[in-house]
Amino acid sequence: MAPPPTSLVFTVRRCKPELVAPAKPTPHEFKQLSDIDDQEGLRFQIPFIQFYKYDPSMQGRDPVKVIREALAQTLVFYYPFADADVTLEQFGNALQPPFPCLEELLFDVPGSGGVLNCPLLLIQVTRLKCGGFILALRLNHTMSDAYGFVQFMMAVGDFARGARSPSILPVWQRYLLNARDPPRVTCEHRAYDEVADAKGSINIPLENMAHRSFFFGPTEVSALRRLLPHHLSQCSRFELLTACLWRCRTIAIQPDRNEEVRILCLVNARPRFNHLLPIGYYGNGFAVSAAVTTTQKLCENSLGYALELVKKAKNEVTKEYMQSLADLMVIRGRPNFTMVRSYVVSDVTHAGFREVDFGWGQAAYGGPAKGGLSFFPGVSFYIPSKNGLGEDGIIVPICLPTPVMERFVKEFDGLLTDKTIVTSL
Repeated sequence: MAPPPTSLVFTVRRCKPELVAPAKPTPHEFKQLSDIDDQEGLRFQIPFIQFYKYDPSMQGRDPVKVIREALAQTLVFYYPFADADVTLEQFGNALQPPFPCLEELLFDVPGSGGVLNCPLLLIQVTRLKCGGFILALRLNHTMSDAYGFVQFMMAVGDFARGARSPSILPVWQRYLLNARDPPRVTCEHRAYDEVADAKGSINIPLENMAHRSFFFGPTEVSALRRLLPHHLSQCSRFELLTACLWRCRTIAIQPDRNEEVRILCLVNARPRFNHLLPIGYYGNGFAVSAAVTTTQKLCENSLGYALELVKKAKNEVTKEYMQSLADLMVIRGRPNFTMVRSYVVSDVTHAGFREVDFGWGQAAYGGPAKGGLSFFPGVSFYIPSKNGLGEDGIIVPICLPTPVMERFVKEFDGLLTDKTIVTSL
């Protein structure tokens, strides 16, 4: 498990916010989102953060100036986006959410936090005393998913390092993920079930929340695999971690044993489209798939039971599933995914946040700034990271009420130390 968050306190001397305009004139036109982009569940702002170490070769270059100029050049191509006294070492050996004083690193400019009539992108660069810097960003999620947003940041990095154009040219073409005419739902989309919040349901309060990150390196993953029957031992790391976290979290929350609980997996659908989505497409290209069971079945069965449900849900996402999802958005008025007794996981380990280079090399940390969303704490991201020993692994930030977090930690630790040998009969 990752260590508890540091109590580091520091001061950021902030300049007045400014609007960065494209470096050259850009078209004035109406850009339509796809039916996948324009769903209720994506109408929010999501924060990301990148930490960069001091690089002697960049001595004398100001990251604020470099990124501002590179951003202005990038916005010529990505024109739809255009509408501290501390050292890096003080953040600890293993950079991970929750980050101390995030509100200092990403100032919530008054009037900027909405979805309509607000900036689509908010950026703050914070210089550090050690010569490194922190880049914090907030994105309107209807514009891009993690893969599309990293493509945008890579373009900023290209210009920052002296390129004359982005290495990958942006492609809008959101019509590729629009509904058919006439729309027809051909697949089951349990993530968008209309679920009544029944009497006796456990709602997670937004007060007194504990934020913790959990590290899964080779040791932790091997310990969990030992709990699986042989026919499941070759499952993916995503499937294994998702099954483990869903089960531990449900046990900790303690819903009524007969109530349905859900795991919602955000699945990158780009590989399922056989290159129909062109290189450079930076819209939302994922689907939400769901596994549904009862509290009793999830908690009383083995880890393998949860894992098989996760595998089935993930494998449901096909080209037809994505088309059916776009059709559902139009037929049902762009519903939100159900948040009642749901846990949402998003794997950004392959999105490339750490590889974004503005001239200072790869990021020491890159990815979502925290677990949970302001309106829904039940969201976790799988983020590539290293622990204090330098081992590669995945950090998963989790947000739960303090007493629930204590039960979660106990259940999670119990799984890692379980010596049970599972065999297939």
